[in-house]
Amino acid sequence: MADSTELLVNGDELITMGKFIGAGLACTGMGGAAIGVGLVVGNFLSGALRNPSASAGQTATMFIGIAFAEALGIFSFLVALLLMFM
Repeated sequence: MADSTELLVNGDELITMGKFIGAGLACTGMGGAAIGVGLVVGNFLSGALRNPSASAGQTATMFIGIAFAEALGIFSFLVALLLMFM
């Protein structure tokens, strides 16, 4: 019978487990990017409804904000992939 303090996994399994836990934690950045995109679009729509004539000039700024927020999500996804497969 194994003692409760005995390590029951070998080193390779422990490293693999750590990689997947780290990749899961790195993916939390994608949730932050989704929140960021939602805030950008929500605030744009709020402003566009208040002043419809100015919304045409702010559309490009909205897309730039979406791109920056999405880039953070893509970077966190790439970090997760690197952790899993390297």
